[in-house]
Amino acid sequence: METTPRYIEWISPEEMHKATLSWISELKFVRDEQLFLNSLVKSYTSQLIEKNIYDKSKELVGAILDAENELKGLLKKVQVHENQLEIMIDDVDQPKMEKAYRDTHLELVNRMDTYLEGYRYLKKQLFDLLGKIIKNEKQKRLLN
Repeated sequence: METTPRYIEWISPEEMHKATLSWISELKFVRDEQLFLNSLVKSYTSQLIEKNIYDKSKELVGAILDAENELKGLLKKVQVHENQLEIMIDDVDQPKMEKAYRDTHLELVNRMDTYLEGYRYLKKQLFDLLGKIIKNEKQKRLLN
């Protein structure tokens, strides 16, 4: 017995609209944040390709690029979802289309949660790695 679809059944169009606008805002922020992360990676490229951390760096930077590409598709899907909200508020009884809209909303709830959780994890890994690099750079400067 699935309980999640019932949960979506009672969400009002206004609540779905607010959630969708929030997702769009959050995804646009992540997109801007990714520009910053790319800049950080470029600034520390020479340190990131050092032998002792190259494999980890390569994997992490690749995962961040994958997250960027996934973001583009997810943002587009959320924007389309927002544009289709009319189905829910047009006073025309379209049970199949309304159910499909709610199902898509549920799918997006799950995708957003999964994406943002994964993205935050990648960002933390990058900051941890860059923190170690910066700390190592400071130690080298102090020894010289």
